[in-house]
Amino acid sequence: MSSAADVIVTNSRVLTMDEGNPTAEAVAIKDGVIVAIGDRKTIEAFKGYGTKIVDAQGGSVVPGFIEAHMHLFSGAAELAHLQLAGVGGFEALQKAIRAYAQSRPDAKMLVGQGVDYTVLGAERVTRHHLDAILPDRPFCMAAPDHHTMLANTAALQMADILHGRTLGPGNEIVMGDDGLAAGELREGEAFGPVLDLAGESRVRLGLATGGEPDPMPTAAERAADRDIMRRGLAWCARHGITSIQNMDGNFYQLELLAEIETEEGLPCRVQVPFHYKNFMTLDMLDKASMMAECYNGEWLSSGMVKVFYDGVLDSWTAVMVEPYADRPDWVGEPLFTPQQFIDLAVAVDRRGLQMAVHSIGDGAVRAVLDGYEAAQKANGRRDSRHRVEHIEVVTAADVPRFAELGVIASMQPPHPPGAMGFPLEPTVSRIGPARWPLSYAWRTLKNGGARIVFASDWPVSPIDPILGIQAAVLRKPWADGDPDQSFSLQESLAAYTVEGAYAEFMEHSKGRLISGYMADLVVLSADIERTAPEALHTVRPVTTIYGGKITYQA
Repeated sequence: MSSAADVIVTNSRVLTMDEGNPTAEAVAIKDGVIVAIGDRKTIEAFKGYGTKIVDAQGGSVVPGFIEAHMHLFSGAAELAHLQLAGVGGFEALQKAIRAYAQSRPDAKMLVGQGVDYTVLGAERVTRHHLDAILPDRPFCMAAPDHHTMLANTAALQMADILHGRTLGPGNEIVMGDDGLAAGELREGEAFGPVLDLAGESRVRLGLATGGEPDPMPTAAERAADRDIMRRGLAWCARHGITSIQNMDGNFYQLELLAEIETEEGLPCRVQVPFHYKNFMTLDMLDKASMMAECYNGEWLSSGMVKVFYDGVLDSWTAVMVEPYADRPDWVGEPLFTPQQFIDLAVAVDRRGLQMAVHSIGDGAVRAVLDGYEAAQKANGRRDSRHRVEHIEVVTAADVPRFAELGVIASMQPPHPPGAMGFPLEPTVSRIGPARWPLSYAWRTLKNGGARIVFASDWPVSPIDPILGIQAAVLRKPWADGDPDQSFSLQESLAAYTVEGAYAEFMEHSKGRLISGYMADLVVLSADIERTAPEALHTVRPVTTIYGGKITYQA
């Protein structure tokens, strides 16, 4: 019969995220859309010649995960770097770096990722430590947050920054007592010259400058970049992700993705923003409007402007209202003045574009909310769904403003120190106990009426949404008496599905499993509702279905 389904997922515990019909046993899919959802017997009536049957074996089926904040291109490239997460002590660090160097004898620059700020305990890493490990080849390694890099002397010399360099606000080459760079490079302008030597400058362009490759890559380079992108997309599909809201971008990334879409189709829906940097002028937003006009399809879209207002807590580059607990004369240096940001927010909002701003300190959060409020006053209120990214610290006065202004709180369950293996220090001491109750304050913001969307910020944290869900459910306060900021399983799932769709203005076509919605869903290896919170990490995506096609099969 012509109404036969292309795919039927059956023998499952379907969590639809649809309040009106919360659970089901089976789903029928045709032409990329959910055509029916219900009990097993009803749905199996849609079986026809050629219908593919996916047996979930009693596992949960959930809407495809929407990764609402990640860096696809650089994350994909980093899959090939030295992974240093969880490495502790000089000997372990030495062993990992030397083995990696040996395995890559021809690499011009060796790059490590995810090294803890406290890898040597209380001692801060310098170029001298790294020289003792690898004296004759350039090496650099990034902290998990990607806002600090540590480089050896060979790398600093090769990048011509051993003697320092004048940088823009919020960026710093830390200098040693000997008048030479100590090895610690804070923020992208400081470590960009080192990373560029790794020959991966194009993967970072959307993050570093928001600009386009110059000169344009050769056909071979372009093909290599497409392969990097493919690797990242496959990594997403493998983790049950069906939609990506990328948080850096340029035309080049969109072009590469469009070429993959033409060649074999994309395995995830991707939104790529225009990245506005503080050295740009407002007329450059013409490019953001152009990106939004050129790319507005179901699989590939733009329409967002991404901005960084501050840095991170661990290197004192996040902007605070009150000084840092462990640096009483310092509140951090913003990347924009408050007035510059207001002018930018008004200009972006006037174009009808959405805005997403990296704001980690409570001072940055306040300045960004002020900008959004000014945009509403200047342009009139509309359903703009502007976003504040991270919100690691917030003031009590600013909590209700999210709901008042209709602003989305975009937050990352893996990020709180103590969650998912991130060490408590130095972050909790930087924040100080007085601010702990309003740090990573998901529950407080949700209770205050904010829409909360969850993500990983990959490659800053592992991409796996199920690990993020576990981190959200198991979240514990740092001190007795501090509020419980944890989420329930249902709330966490919603923050990776329903809320992600809302953040993209797509809540009427994805994020839930409803007849007529896009057929984006994930079959899990177990019943997630019956899995103990401590064991959630054992639940794995078995089959990822995106637009009715299987993009990953365990």
